[in-house]
Amino acid sequence: MIEIIPAIDLIDGKCVRLSQGDYAQKTIYNENPLEVAKMFADAGIRRLHLVDLDGAKAHHIVNHKVLDKICSSTDLIVDFGGGLKSDEDLRIAFECGAAMVTGGSIAVKNPDIFSSWIAKFGGEKIILGADVKDEKIAVGGWLETTELELLPFVKNYINQGVNKVICTDISKDGMLQGTAVELYKKMLAAQPGMYLIASGGVSSIQDIELLEEAAVPAVITGKAIYEGKIKLKELLRFL
Repeated sequence: MIEIIPAIDLIDGKCVRLSQGDYAQKTIYNENPLEVAKMFADAGIRRLHLVDLDGAKAHHIVNHKVLDKICSSTDLIVDFGGGLKSDEDLRIAFECGAAMVTGGSIAVKNPDIFSSWIAKFGGEKIILGADVKDEKIAVGGWLETTELELLPFVKNYINQGVNKVICTDISKDGMLQGTAVELYKKMLAAQPGMYLIASGGVSSIQDIELLEEAAVPAVITGKAIYEGKIKLKELLRFL
């Protein structure tokens, strides 16, 4: 059974969504992210993907108070990402209740630090964020595409002990046009034991069903829920 992981993206402490990572294409869905988190928890959701978009811009943790509120007021298992660049950022995130943290750009730009986190905290607490465009890794809020090939990049960190990988196809994120199923199949064929978390493009229950058929272990969905394309009650059969 595929694991459903709703996403809450934070700007100025509010629940927002971007289209293709563009801060200029921002929609505010709720002024109070805790309300949204409680709605998910009340529906039977167990996991939450919480992204500090302010932190991603500032290159350090910003919305830790929202993380603390959600973790102390719900039973959700929260993974937290966005701008985590230092050991101090991780200390704050874990102290505020994050069960896991996600590192994306830092795994590209400062692999020594990211590798030290894997060694220190273990693969169950450190998630690799692999944002991709045309099978090349992208960083910096997707403003920059690197020459790093997706599959060797992921393999390197799997070999170091990472197990969970969030892969977001930039071309699909926030567009409600379907997910990169073929890419995910390719990734799972290359790394069969990986706990791959699909992200980007989910527009309907059918998209989730296709991912489940492809044996993708988990999926992040945000905009489709906020815009009513997927009803929380429709997700019950996956919970």
